[in-house]
Amino acid sequence: MRKTQVLIVGAGPVGLTLAIDLGQQGIHCLLIDKKPGPEFLPKMERCNARTMEIFRRMGIVERVRAAGLRSDVSMDVFVIRSMREAPWLRLEYPSVDEARADIAVCEDTSQPAEPYQLISQYTLEPLLLEITQSLPTVEIAYGCEFDSFAQDAKGVTAKLRRAGQVEDIRVDYLAGCDGGASPVRHALGIKLTGEGNIARMRQALFRCDDLFDRLPIGDGPGQGRHYHVADDASSFLIMQDSTRHWTLHAVVENDAAMAAQFEKVVGQPIDYEMLYVGEWKQNLLLADKYGTGRVFLAGDSAHLVIPTGGLGMNTGIGDAIDLSWKLAATLHGWGGPALLASYEVERRQVGDRNIGASRYASSGRRKWRSMWTPELDHASAHHCAARAKFVRVAEEEQRKTNEMIGAELGYRYVGSPVIAEEPGGPEHLFRTYDPTAWPGVRFPHAWLAPNISVLDGFERAYSVVSFNADPSVGQELVTALRAVGAPVQYRLIDDVRLRRLYGRDLFLLRPDLHIAWRGSSGPDDPVELAARVTGRFPQW
Repeated sequence: MRKTQVLIVGAGPVGLTLAIDLGQQGIHCLLIDKKPGPEFLPKMERCNARTMEIFRRMGIVERVRAAGLRSDVSMDVFVIRSMREAPWLRLEYPSVDEARADIAVCEDTSQPAEPYQLISQYTLEPLLLEITQSLPTVEIAYGCEFDSFAQDAKGVTAKLRRAGQVEDIRVDYLAGCDGGASPVRHALGIKLTGEGNIARMRQALFRCDDLFDRLPIGDGPGQGRHYHVADDASSFLIMQDSTRHWTLHAVVENDAAMAAQFEKVVGQPIDYEMLYVGEWKQNLLLADKYGTGRVFLAGDSAHLVIPTGGLGMNTGIGDAIDLSWKLAATLHGWGGPALLASYEVERRQVGDRNIGASRYASSGRRKWRSMWTPELDHASAHHCAARAKFVRVAEEEQRKTNEMIGAELGYRYVGSPVIAEEPGGPEHLFRTYDPTAWPGVRFPHAWLAPNISVLDGFERAYSVVSFNADPSVGQELVTALRAVGAPVQYRLIDDVRLRRLYGRDLFLLRPDLHIAWRGSSGPDDPVELAARVTGRFPQW
């Protein structure tokens, strides 16, 4: 029987990110997927700011940007009647170049280290696969299907099917990153709870080489990212990262009707090819558990959101990073039993919160769409007033979809056994990000020098960060962490401005750069703190 340390089921962006992050930490993995390879299908189309910060830490952010949408292209969002008519509403959002320029001159912690990046999943997956293939400890097997597993106190034995043959593999841990229908979740007997099959829509992928370059057509909208059509089909046209491919969502009777709907939205004859069409349903569902024993769930296998708000895959990337360092710590021998137990505590609350954010965003879109009637096209004074009201509501409600920076950056792990909590804590907000250095949040970004973030340069280790000029402050905590075998580095930042921004002299950051503890002097009991943050606290 073959053996490895971690079996990852599902080679989508979440499984690939988990494989890369484990591989970068020297962990041996087998990544499998039943499909023959990455597919050219319309799925996610934006990595948010937090995901791009994670990719920056992994050393791959510039490769992701090079593969994605050009950095000068507008991210504007429109409400339209057709692509040839003047837009009813234009919501302006900066291109990556513009967002980077704003971030570069920011002197506080209110901005991320990286702006978002529009990149289609069919572009991102092959790129992540290429990076995964460069790691000597990671093996990838397409055309290989998970069948079943049995686990005991020392590991997991999984049955895999490949080319009609059944193969057993023995692993220390198994991660199910295998989507909403997750065979791994079903094998665990874990249910999804929430609102399922809320609505059904069709989705089609078109190749249209000159549509983007011809915008605006007539009096129609200019170049942007999203085009919401005010109609009775909930039509929604999305520009993909090549600017040559477009995804249309609409409620129509059958697959064939999607071509006619595309032509109607464009509003004039144009050459195109329909590459894919299929039906999908909207869900707001959360797994009752994120795993059992040595088997864990991440990504869509654990949470299903409506794409409104762009929180699906991005939440899954956060799952992968949280699970990765905890698996590595346990396999390297210094992670205590509460460390892996904290994965569900931390990530399930984020999944639940982001399902709420998705519900909030999608309800806003449904609100303005429900106000549309054909009479809004009429030119009478009464109908013009009604149309103006429709546009006002659309402007307010549509912003809920496109402005989710609080959900992206402001999440905080509450009640985690491996974080030294403080009473109270900031409110969790969806749309606005109020930077804080409270225990449980990601360490906020600030610039140390041009293009050098305070988040840069950290090893895959605990980090004792001191803003106190006395280099002895925090050394007892370093010693205590080393005593339990945990990797740790000491980082002195003698900068009065940053000390004022972060509000404390001393911080303990985890390997994922979330704040585990903070203080204005060393901890009262560094030995107990070291035990807690490494999962050895006796209450667990």
